[in-house]
Amino acid sequence: MQRAGRHGRQPPEGGPMENGVGQEPGTPEPAGPAAPRAPRARPRLVFHTQLAHGSPTGRIEGFTNVKELYAKIAEVFDISPTEILFCTLNTHKVDMQKLLGGQIGLEDFIFAHVRGETKEVEVTKTEDALGLTITDNGAGYAFIKRIKEGSIINRLQTVCVGDSIEAINDHTIVGCRHYEVARMLRELPRAQPFTLRLVQPKKAFDMIGQRTRTGKSPGEGRVASGKETLRLRTQGPPVLEEGPSPSEEEAARRVDDLLESYMGIRDSDL
Repeated sequence: MQRAGRHGRQPPEGGPMENGVGQEPGTPEPAGPAAPRAPRARPRLVFHTQLAHGSPTGRIEGFTNVKELYAKIAEVFDISPTEILFCTLNTHKVDMQKLLGGQIGLEDFIFAHVRGETKEVEVTKTEDALGLTITDNGAGYAFIKRIKEGSIINRLQTVCVGDSIEAINDHTIVGCRHYEVARMLRELPRAQPFTLRLVQPKKAFDMIGQRTRTGKSPGEGRVASGKETLRLRTQGPPVLEEGPSPSEEEAARRVDDLLESYMGIRDSDL
């Protein structure tokens, strides 16, 4: 019985040629490591972007996480990255269903919502829950994602979905994650007024007067057609992967609903 060579069995006489060169039967294969394969070229991913309140269209590429994405957008429009509160995909409206999270479809159009007017509102906590759902942009700003109907905050017409929470009682919270802000608000004593300093996103003309627009408009958000997405990570390079299946999306939605009910946060990355 003939033993196999170091890289597999010897081809029989008259067998196929390897690398275009015939081998004599019984001739040992040359020693040494195999030649390394050429690295697979990474696809060049280019995304289109605009400022949500109106701007020319820019092109961005070469980012690996949310902070770098904001820096690229800021460079295109000659603004500071700290001006960007959050981004939505395929709509310029403050639509919390279209928030940019940890992944972007390869054909998604990115709209950046930047700082607008600053406002202060005094709140008296008459109940344990304020009725806020809070998220953050991954780059230091926590903002209001949802306002519960009939809640304390819902009765304050100056507070809107999309408002960034900049300070609580003059204590700045810039740089805090959304769950830290939610904990601070839960720990505030009842029956004692406190002040929220909010920054609303800059509005386009057709958005003025809209308080909360979180529903989906007919035909909106249909720019993307492929299922491949770019997943952004806090550490390491971004990865291309298939989008979630309907069952995975439903499971994530239920987990998000539980987090929102018990903690007042909603985080698609958790």
